[in-house]
Amino acid sequence: MDAFTHGLASYSLLRAVFPRAARATLISAVLAGMAADVDYFSEYLSPSAFLAWHRTFTHSIAGTLLLAVAFTLATMLATRTNQTKDSLRAIFLTLLAVCSLHLAMDLTQNDGVQLFWPFRGQRYSAHWVAPFDLWILMVLLAGALLPQLLGLVTEEIGAKSKSPRGRLGAIFALVVVCIYIGGRFILHGNAVALLDARTYRGESHRRAAAFAESDSPFHWHGVVETERALHDLELDLTPGSSFNPDAATLYYKPETSAPLEAARNTESVRRFLQSAKFPKASVEKTPAGFRIEIRDLPRQRGTSAVPRVIAIVETDANAKVVAEELAWDKVL
Repeated sequence: MDAFTHGLASYSLLRAVFPRAARATLISAVLAGMAADVDYFSEYLSPSAFLAWHRTFTHSIAGTLLLAVAFTLATMLATRTNQTKDSLRAIFLTLLAVCSLHLAMDLTQNDGVQLFWPFRGQRYSAHWVAPFDLWILMVLLAGALLPQLLGLVTEEIGAKSKSPRGRLGAIFALVVVCIYIGGRFILHGNAVALLDARTYRGESHRRAAAFAESDSPFHWHGVVETERALHDLELDLTPGSSFNPDAATLYYKPETSAPLEAARNTESVRRFLQSAKFPKASVEKTPAGFRIEIRDLPRQRGTSAVPRVIAIVETDANAKVVAEELAWDKVL
């Protein structure tokens, strides 16, 4: 999810559970809630660095704990001369909560996170929510702004509120977001069940996945793998809509070959496959041998907001690897 949405979610959580927190704690909580996305800047280093750092360390349980500790220490140092500062325990629990909220929100999305980094390289994702969800953003924004506007009105007429300003709005926004994500969880299950119940050009599916789109909760992107191909589909879950599996865009798998097997054994491809959900390989004959490119179909399709990394391997005519790299995918 985008950093602005994470910042609003952190603000809402703080207002809901710790409404009388000091200003320094509030600022620290918002920054801590966005901090995990600093790994996005690895894009400016290289494709290899991006693959190694994006949604790994800072989006793990260990990274979440370290971020909470680091921001707690920074907050205590920044307020060491302030007699009205919050307690160390309150600050740490608050920052741990917002950092954990960031991790939980990203787990619901299409892109995976290495939850147990550095002990396990497996990435986890629920595919319930798109990387940018306008509905969640608008609910959180309304929960943050409307109580402030209403508070100005009540002050103008001389009324006093017994509850800290913004707390009820924050609670309401968080509840609505939870209900919304729960609804997307149900719709995701319906989408996967729809994909599982069909055959594709006479073939049964090996595996299928439904990825959230950002425009509507009823719009999903499906990818189905069969023996011979990858099927790329649009899913409409609105009542009364139809589903035609034969309308899928087909990507046939290349035949097993020595160059393809050699490519799969390279370090670059092994690293790439750790994060790829539905790898799509292409084998091209070149004057010097073969060129193998491997992409992740969901990311190529555009369900991911992150830059697209591909693995490229070149071999000679005898399938001996002569070059390998991770590169940015420039194919639109």
